[in-house]
Amino acid sequence: MHYQEFLQTLEDPAAGVPPGLRAPLAALWHERAGEWDRAHRIVQAEEDSSSAWVHAYLHRREGDRSNARYWYARAGKPEATVPLDREWEEIVRALLEEGV
Repeated sequence: MHYQEFLQTLEDPAAGVPPGLRAPLAALWHERAGEWDRAHRIVQAEEDSSSAWVHAYLHRREGDRSNARYWYARAGKPEATVPLDREWEEIVRALLEEGV
């Protein structure tokens, strides 16, 4: 799936998350669809670095910077300083490129 295709799936959130998305991308999809709690539950249950990166983003979005810092460290990523929407796009693009 390409980034634009991912965005198109969000035009009708009632259709649900696209089949085959792994946990980190599914979490980002739910967050963008207005389901922060569901997104958080998804990545909280995972142990991989991609999920930790999304977990960090979610806590940053929530405004919990200290918790976000912990998850950035777990992900092996520097703490983001770009606008939140840009970070979301960067993570989605990176995960799609990696095939996550």
